[in-house]
Amino acid sequence: MFFFRRGEGRVTIGEAVRRTQGAKAPAVLLDVREQDEWDAGHAPGAVHAPLSRLAAGAALPSEARARPLVVICRSGHRSQQAAGLLTERGADAVDVKGGMRAWAAAGHPVIDARGNGGSIA
Repeated sequence: MFFFRRGEGRVTIGEAVRRTQGAKAPAVLLDVREQDEWDAGHAPGAVHAPLSRLAAGAALPSEARARPLVVICRSGHRSQQAAGLLTERGADAVDVKGGMRAWAAAGHPVIDARGNGGSIA
């Protein structure tokens, strides 16, 4: 059974927050940016899986397996690719319009690799 409606494809920042934040969040926020981008700043609670590794056939991190995925990158381009790739593999995935730039612009927290205030690289 899928959490997202077939063909839903993209979600807004507000919808991404609703689906992925909080103790009983139904979906995982999956950040597909590269390591240096992740280290500079990411959403608290997000799971990291770079698109380059996913495209090379890497498995999802254990925290993201068998769960609906809300996929995010810097601006939305890579997350669209990743959501498509993951959907082809049988995952329940959508991507976030505007990516981490829109996340930060909407005032949602961004932390760096040490848990301090981060920035979008």
